Amino acid sequence: MRKWKKTQVEKMISLLGQAHKEIKRALEKKESDIVLELTEQCQEAAIETGGIIEAEEGGNAAAVHLLEEYCEQLYQLYEMIRQYRLANWGGACKALQKKLTQIKNSVRNDIPVRTEAVFLPYKASMWDSLESVWKSACEDADCDAYVVPIPYYDRNPDGSFGKLHYEGDLYPEDVPVVPYDAYDFEGRHPDMIFIHNPYDDGNYVTSVHPFFYSKNLKQYTDDLIYIPYFVLREIDPSDHAAVSGMKHFCTAAGVWNADHVIVQSEAMRQIYVDVLTRYTGEEQRSCWQKKILGLGSPKVDRVNRLTERDFQLPEEWKRRIQREDGSKKKIIFYNTSVSALLQHGEAMLAKIERSLRIFEKNRENVTLLWRPHPLSEVTLASMRPQMKERYDRMIREYRAAGWGIYDDTPDLERAIAVSDAYYGDHSSVVWLYQQTGKPIMIQTVNV
Repeated sequence: MRKWKKTQVEKMISLLGQAHKEIKRALEKKESDIVLELTEQCQEAAIETGGIIEAEEGGNAAAVHLLEEYCEQLYQLYEMIRQYRLANWGGACKALQKKLTQIKNSVRNDIPVRTEAVFLPYKASMWDSLESVWKSACEDADCDAYVVPIPYYDRNPDGSFGKLHYEGDLYPEDVPVVPYDAYDFEGRHPDMIFIHNPYDDGNYVTSVHPFFYSKNLKQYTDDLIYIPYFVLREIDPSDHAAVSGMKHFCTAAGVWNADHVIVQSEAMRQIYVDVLTRYTGEEQRSCWQKKILGLGSPKVDRVNRLTERDFQLPEEWKRRIQREDGSKKKIIFYNTSVSALLQHGEAMLAKIERSLRIFEKNRENVTLLWRPHPLSEVTLASMRPQMKERYDRMIREYRAAGWGIYDDTPDLERAIAVSDAYYGDHSSVVWLYQQTGKPIMIQTVNV
């Protein structure tokens, strides 16, 4: 039985116990009408409770049979009072309470609890931020885990919703996907909901469907858990300038609305707690300390686990990686970020063009694996439309030339695993790439 339904059953049994006390008081005062009304109400509650247990555990559950016996005792008490046979009402009440105690013990000891966990990724490329937690849930014999990819919209320049996207067909084959319109959140009331998008309506580039905003999901679960889809450079919690630069991560809507937030390290946990305490007052620090958990990032779990042998490379990639004599070129993971495009504008486009020319000249020794941030195109369309044509032309020409790899797939970890070194912007990918121990060089826009 699901935990929330077992809790519901236990609450109803507790209410029956309170009703018994009222029945006893009414009998002592010889208020027969009140006793008859209360026994009817107990009968209705017992039938409803039995129906919940039978639906979850089947009609042979011990608690169902005990509730049937309890209803029969209630009927006998009702008839005793209705016919003014009050001589042995004390014994009848004791027998009723004894039966209720048996029901309570049976529910507690005979009905196992099953947990239901729902994972709500929106971009398939960000699935790695939830994957290891999902796998742990699947390995728990008492847990039912569901992956429900959710739809999201591009934002138009005026902030309105644009094109709707759904990436449910882009997940790994070992991930069983449930369509978002086939899962009944209200009826199932999952014990835990995991999200990796914290922005609700605060993202200027994309927006998940409003039903899946954290402020709405809270009502459908007892534990809304937010795990960031990104990893950040580790900073010292006492470095106030660096901490100030990441306040927007700590104060996103999903952080406020979640019951628990899982971050990449204990140091990052301390930063979240400190930032949030400044907003709410020192008296709330203990609440944030319970809510923010520095348990690590599933993204790091995945990167540390994977090697090049875990991937079947496309034939197109193999042709560009291997020389004619069969030897393998070095692979450079070239990462360009959204923030750099927004910050430096046309200068950043010029930097990318210069970098591509340099790698093209050295294509006999290295293969460039260019992987722009997956939201680069929609971000430019929404926030820098004047740059979009030049950016698109650059990508078309690079892909048509055929000397490098353009990776717009959801699988970031493959690019990290197969590459020999990193070159590109200072984004969250850098900290993740550091976990591999491979060389890293950060590009500077004016160099």
